[in-house]
Amino acid sequence: MMPRESTFENRDSGRRLLLFSLQWATFARVWYLLDGKMQPPGKLAALASIRLQGLHKPVYHQLSDCGDHVVIMNTRHIAFSGNKWEQKVYSSHTGYPGGFRQVTAAQLHQKDPVAIVKLAIYGMLPKNLHRRTLMQRLHLFPDEDIPEDIRENLVEELPQPRKVPRRLDEYTREEIEAFPRVWSPFPYLAFQAVRDLAPLCL
Repeated sequence: MMPRESTFENRDSGRRLLLFSLQWATFARVWYLLDGKMQPPGKLAALASIRLQGLHKPVYHQLSDCGDHVVIMNTRHIAFSGNKWEQKVYSSHTGYPGGFRQVTAAQLHQKDPVAIVKLAIYGMLPKNLHRRTLMQRLHLFPDEDIPEDIRENLVEELPQPRKVPRRLDEYTREEIEAFPRVWSPFPYLAFQAVRDLAPLCL
C-alpha cells in the first residue's frame, strides 16, 4: 500500500505544480506588438484597450490589475476614412481665460505623430484613476524603431484589425491578368474606330 500512496501523492503534487504554474502564467504580463500602418485609430484603440485592461484573461476583475503591455509602431502612418484629417477637431483648454484651443487631426498629427492614437486609447479606457496605470503600459512609436530593451520583451504580434490595401504597382502581372473583368473595352474601341473611318470611306 505504501508505494501506491506515494504514487498518488506524486501525482497530486505534480498537478498542484502545474496549476500553480498556469496561474502564474495567467497573471504574468505579456508584451504584445501591434502595427499601426494604414490602420484607423479607433480600431487600434479597441484592440489595445482589451489587452491593457486584461479583458482577454479568465481572471479579469475590475479591481485586479492584470493587464498586459501593448507596443504600437508606425503610428505616423495611420489612416482616416473620408476627409477626417480636416474635419475631425481636437479641443483643449489651458484653464486660463482665452485658453481654448482647437486643432484639426492633420495639424495634431504633424505636431505629434503618436498623439491621435494615444488620445483614442485613452478615451476607450475606464474613466477612473486606474486609467493612468493602464496608460503606463502603453508604448507608442512613430516608426519601426523600437528600443532593444522593449523588443526583447515582445512575445506575440497581434493581427492588424483592417487588411492593408495594396497599390496597383504592388500587384504582379499574373495577379492583374487573373483578376476578373466585368467588361472588355476592345469591342467598343473597334466599333468607335469603324464609326470614325466610315465617313472617310464614302
